[in-house]
Amino acid sequence: MQAKYFPDTDTLLLIFSSSEIVESYDLNENTLVEIDAVGNIVSMTVEHAKQQTNVNEFSFQLAPVH
Repeated sequence: MQAKYFPDTDTLLLIFSSSEIVESYDLNENTLVEIDAVGNIVSMTVEHAKQQTNVNEFSFQLAPVH
């Protein structure tokens, strides 16, 4: 998984896999979800990211396995 933020366009790109994209859906006017042939999310693009997310506080935590 990758997270990329493009400050010049205020765009956040989340990449979940490298699968081929076969369809795209607009969740709203600023969010696009792309899926593969079996319906898994490949990527999500968020335009105007600072208005919709807290991109300055991004963190990642792997939960422990019990």
